[in-house]
Amino acid sequence: MLLVLFSQLLVVILLLAGAEYTWLRFGLMSLFVQWVTLGSAGLLCVLRARMQRLPLVPGALLAFSGVMAVTLLASAAGEVLVPQGPGVALRILGHLTISAIITALLLRYFYVQQSLRLQEQAELHARIQALQSRIRPHFLFNSMNSIASLIAVDPDTAETVVEDLSELFRASLNEAGSHIPMTEELALCRRYIRIEALRLGERLNMVWEIDEQVSTARIPLLTLQPLLENAIYHGIQPLPEGGTIMVSAHADADRLTIEIRNPVPPSGSPAHGAGNHMALHNIRSRLAALYGPHASLHTHIEADTFSACLSLPRTPPAV
Repeated sequence: MLLVLFSQLLVVILLLAGAEYTWLRFGLMSLFVQWVTLGSAGLLCVLRARMQRLPLVPGALLAFSGVMAVTLLASAAGEVLVPQGPGVALRILGHLTISAIITALLLRYFYVQQSLRLQEQAELHARIQALQSRIRPHFLFNSMNSIASLIAVDPDTAETVVEDLSELFRASLNEAGSHIPMTEELALCRRYIRIEALRLGERLNMVWEIDEQVSTARIPLLTLQPLLENAIYHGIQPLPEGGTIMVSAHADADRLTIEIRNPVPPSGSPAHGAGNHMALHNIRSRLAALYGPHASLHTHIEADTFSACLSLPRTPPAV
């Protein structure tokens, strides 16, 4: 439809630029331009797979040559079907010149658009990788201290902590924006909880309410772990008596919903801190980059409980 409208606009421009304007001339020129436009579009669709395998310059030359061939055939057919008297070669040359200029401009436009798109994708990839790779330094220091204290008294547990920590760091270095099954994301979260449980002991309690339908859903890598880290750092750690973190997840045909609830210190207490919301901003930025407006992270505090609710499509968007 856009091709038809664009070509018809071109006809109007050519007629206004000429000295003669009649309905017959308008109809004949419209028919000719539509032949060239639709014929070129069809030929380029046929050659698309071949052009994608070629380097930039040979591919552009192949597309340019195809459009010129269609223009030449349409011009020759028009002269045969609707003879317009002497000057056939000059008219065909004029058609080829106009077609060459427009084709060159369009190829240049598409090249610039493709370059901008590739640049945006590269910048987005780097941005997502930076957001995904962030693991708070204090977690690393606490984990290393736990490993150091366990080596002499419980080397088996120390080895398990090292394995859990290595899996978390390996995940943070995976391909940016990758989606994994919900079961794998939950397995990474449980590794993280095992590490923190060594430090917090009985102060940390976990309740998992995961529906069976959730197992087939896919989620961006390391989306839940920062939320759990946030819940422990701002909710469990400041409370001398600790508390319980509840993780619930359910999925319907289209969407996946995950909620993490944790206690918070009373407002005004020495242990209470508002935090800088870096983890929440990190996750919202990744969701916006991967899903646009189709995913969200909402938070609210009710009484002494902080809740973070994550909602996103059950199936990752097509790349």
